[in-house]
Amino acid sequence: EIAFGQNMTSLTMAMSRALGATWREGDNIVVSRLDHDANVWPWVLAAEDSGADVRWLDFDPERGCVLDVGALADVLDNRTRLVAVTRASNAVGTIVDVKAVAERAHAVDALVYVDAVHFTPHGVVDVRDWDCDFLVCSAYKFFGPHTGCLYGKTALLDKIDAYKVRPAPSAPPEKWETGTQSFESLAGIEAAVNYLASLGEGAHRRTRLVSAMTTIGEHERSLAEVFLKGLGSLEGVSLYGRETYEGRTPTFAVEVAGLSASEVAEVLGEQGIFVWSGDYYAVEVMKRLGVHPEGLVRIGFVHYNTPEEVERVLDALAGLTEQSRRPHRLR
Repeated sequence: EIAFGQNMTSLTMAMSRALGATWREGDNIVVSRLDHDANVWPWVLAAEDSGADVRWLDFDPERGCVLDVGALADVLDNRTRLVAVTRASNAVGTIVDVKAVAERAHAVDALVYVDAVHFTPHGVVDVRDWDCDFLVCSAYKFFGPHTGCLYGKTALLDKIDAYKVRPAPSAPPEKWETGTQSFESLAGIEAAVNYLASLGEGAHRRTRLVSAMTTIGEHERSLAEVFLKGLGSLEGVSLYGRETYEGRTPTFAVEVAGLSASEVAEVLGEQGIFVWSGDYYAVEVMKRLGVHPEGLVRIGFVHYNTPEEVERVLDALAGLTEQSRRPHRLR
């Protein structure tokens, strides 16, 4: 059920090509405006090649950038072949109820493809409970090497024709692993998983992983609540996304009045605070928020961050707002 590849994008490109070969004119697929482009454009390209229609699942910027799962009823029908959705937005942190998406999609016999790249360092992945058909992630997000991981239900991985060379195995998962694998990366993935498991308790590795991710989630919540409270007291700093920790990861997209995202990132970087500016490949998110192409500043916390570091970020942002109100811009 698990195949490895160069990265999540490459694996998704390969799967979109294989699934797209089964689509016909009159079919349709559903993609979301909350997703990283790696779970949007491969499907759009495959739909264009096959003649299938592309339908969009939207989110509401005024309601914390929550994906409107209920709106699936308006875009699903008996010709829907695939629903591609994220587990958590890499841009604004919103978590999506994948299980609810799968229930609605499977009611019309559509497949569900989940991008869990951003979610994996923050919570427990349970493909059986969610009942998704495919799930992809990247090991570098959970502190391993830059290698992509694909989960697929065995029957589907076996049934769907893969684009591969003739000597390659014809059975899953190997038929989805193009060429010789990066064995040193696979060793790194195992080490990363074992590291996470070492943070938890239990008799079995899965039990330890669940324990670890639960503890990590509690710690990240405490950091996020400090950050959100402090952010609310800063004039000139706008948050895009949920203003409470419910339904989100500790990943925040912000805007500082009077300064571009790249200016903010540069100044914070000079203080040893490393953030990302731009669209982070979440093109549709930024378009929907009306900030494309400049984008926003992304600030994120993980299990090894401390409350003191959160306070340092808040102090730095406060300093930026003071400078932005002066007659002359930075530099």
